[in-house]
Amino acid sequence: MVDQWYLDIAGLGARSPEFVRWFSAFATDAIIGVFPVMFVVVWWRARHRQAAAMARAIAAPVLAVVAYVVSEVVKNIWQEDRPCRVLGDVATIVTCPEFGDWSFPSNHATVAGAAAAGILWSSRNLGIVAAGLAVLAALSRVFVGAHYPHDVLAGLLLGVALAAFVPPLARAMTPVVARVRTR
Repeated sequence: MVDQWYLDIAGLGARSPEFVRWFSAFATDAIIGVFPVMFVVVWWRARHRQAAAMARAIAAPVLAVVAYVVSEVVKNIWQEDRPCRVLGDVATIVTCPEFGDWSFPSNHATVAGAAAAGILWSSRNLGIVAAGLAVLAALSRVFVGAHYPHDVLAGLLLGVALAAFVPPLARAMTPVVARVRTR
């Protein structure tokens, strides 16, 4: 069933008009670049607020990086091959990654999930936008043919779970931020 979902979604992508394929290939990677910009916006808004707000603004990108590392560790333990290799001659928008670049969980989805949840801890409105972008980032990985649907779902959930550590990390960092601000 999951194989069929992948084939249906990736097939839709591969059969899309040329402009949609080009845009999807670009956007699937570029959308991840929006999150650092959002982190800067959160930091900029927090710079004159309480130390706790600044600590959350710092903790969120730190945990997004941690989420990437955890995702890589899980990939190397799990070692699920990419659907574009497993399912044979599958038409995809992006080139099938080389052997050893494992599929489960999706790094893009993990980082997007962690970033969106981390941003949500600091800004409700920006966090809602980030959550929408995270879902688009995850779905785009299936659409371009790089991942199974369960890869991106697991990545989103892993990222959100790791972002749950933003508040405790921010609480631990708040006294340090307050001390640095006094200097």
